[in-house]
Amino acid sequence: MSQSNRYPTVRLRKAKSSPRRKGYPWYYSDEIAFDRRTRNIKSGEVIRIEDTDVGPMGLFSFNPKSKISARLLDLNSDAQIDQDWIKKQLHKALELREELFDSAFFRLIHGEADGLPGVVVDRFGANAVFQPNSSWADCFKEQILDSLVSLGIQNIVLNGMSRARKLEGLDQTSEVVRGAIEKPIAVPMNGAVYFADILNGQKTGLFFDQRVNHEFASKLSKNREILDVFSHVGGFGLATLVAGAKSATLVDSSQNALELAQKGAEKSGVGDRVTIIKSDAFDAMSELNKSGKKFDFVICDPPAFSPSKQTLNSGLRAYERVALLSSRLITPNGYLALCSCSHAVDLQKFRNACLRGIARTGRQAQLIHIGGAGPDHPVNAQLAETGYLKSLFFRIT
Repeated sequence: MSQSNRYPTVRLRKAKSSPRRKGYPWYYSDEIAFDRRTRNIKSGEVIRIEDTDVGPMGLFSFNPKSKISARLLDLNSDAQIDQDWIKKQLHKALELREELFDSAFFRLIHGEADGLPGVVVDRFGANAVFQPNSSWADCFKEQILDSLVSLGIQNIVLNGMSRARKLEGLDQTSEVVRGAIEKPIAVPMNGAVYFADILNGQKTGLFFDQRVNHEFASKLSKNREILDVFSHVGGFGLATLVAGAKSATLVDSSQNALELAQKGAEKSGVGDRVTIIKSDAFDAMSELNKSGKKFDFVICDPPAFSPSKQTLNSGLRAYERVALLSSRLITPNGYLALCSCSHAVDLQKFRNACLRGIARTGRQAQLIHIGGAGPDHPVNAQLAETGYLKSLFFRIT
């Protein structure tokens, strides 16, 4: 008897347009042929999907209560989804990161792109933050945790506070599930030292996705005065300071994040060149404009203004306002970096919103670089949704 017989079979509705291709990572609820048996399959259970025209499509995780009803696990319908299978996926992901980085500080698992749908793992040496953002990941969390421990990770925070969990019908929770976390973790990156609060900080405590954009910003920073808005723990600001920036002013609304940024600046040997402003970002930029202060390079990396399609228009207005306020603060021929991590805002819409804001100042801009997330945040080639980060670098004349 084949292994696939251990999993219930779910059939797809007949395709309305072009035939389906084997390998697509998601199937939505309106593509599933629901009946009484299908609706009784538990959320997070592994299923075998079949298509009338194509045949077996592989093994998927299933959630009949979610808009994304099925997420691809394995193209082999005879595979067995267990701890050995999970370990194999983790080792494959680890091999890529070990080729890219000299130290174990990176995103280890980036969901569907690493073959573990809904799973996010950021590694901080012997520590990690695990986000089970799908029903399957939640059901298999103990096997995933044990597999992470087998890689030498001793202390693990389970962060279940994401919007994705709400969409999956999962509880919001955050706790240390392996080992112990006592203090923020020192993270070496791009020549600076950052401090990540992986237990109480925003998301996983540090944004590894911007690493390559920090590096690019550093090339434009020597002897320049920097303004880092929405700075969090000092991502862009610290990277530019260690690269030779004259000074960096960090703006954020989180006192905890700013204290960690100051600590990172001191550890990086640049504490005497950093200025901290605790404030709403829009208020801070407005006040700086009123004061007449100018900067050679302004960087704005806000949280997601458009986390869903329902907030797209309001989010685009917010991005335009950020571009307007920030571009007014830049010296002639200075630089501006504007970032968006909103899934619902594609590159074209984001670029247009930024250009509208800059144009309202009466100034012109050269787009000199478009950045995305680093290589430890791979993109599933069939899922545009996993390529979320957009970082635009302008020269403002």
